[in-house]
Amino acid sequence: MLRNSRDSFGLISILFHWIIALIFIGQIPLGYWMVRTSDFALQFSLYQWHKSFGFLVLGLSALRLVWKFANTRPADPSAMATWERIGSHAAHVLLYLSLFAIPLTGWAIASSSPLQIPSFMFNFVVIPPLPLTISDSAEAFWTASHAWLAYVSAVVAACHILAALHHHFWKRDSILTRMLDPRRKAPERAPTQDVIP
Repeated sequence: MLRNSRDSFGLISILFHWIIALIFIGQIPLGYWMVRTSDFALQFSLYQWHKSFGFLVLGLSALRLVWKFANTRPADPSAMATWERIGSHAAHVLLYLSLFAIPLTGWAIASSSPLQIPSFMFNFVVIPPLPLTISDSAEAFWTASHAWLAYVSAVVAACHILAALHHHFWKRDSILTRMLDPRRKAPERAPTQDVIP
């Protein structure tokens, strides 16, 4: 139940997936809000929360990647077309890359900013800056990189969600349910066959 099987993801993989997904999605409105508020005290607090959750995503993603390689992966439904398998693999690779690239570019923003505001992770520990050039141009570069990566990953994540819903409600296979309940395998829809009298 804790580890993956050939039919379903285990509880640990499921928890990693949904916790990271919720934080990742929540970072989007939080990031949008923090750059648009005119309340400087609130803005400082929102920036610290945004950075804290970013570091949390980075740490959880590293642990998730280790767990991924230590476990088997549930088999894809036999009815999945080749292009679906390729698209699914590509989307997962992009999402994994974004889980590292986006927090790292956010860390780079804080590290390269001439303001040099410390990053207080949940007001518990100060995260040291990366050894990067400190300048307005460097900060602008990392800010643009961070924003574009966030936009692209949001599109990929939306496609990932729509694909999962398509498999669940239209194709009625186990793609979604195996990431919801480690004890259950959703029944596969039997392929339609012509009856020859």
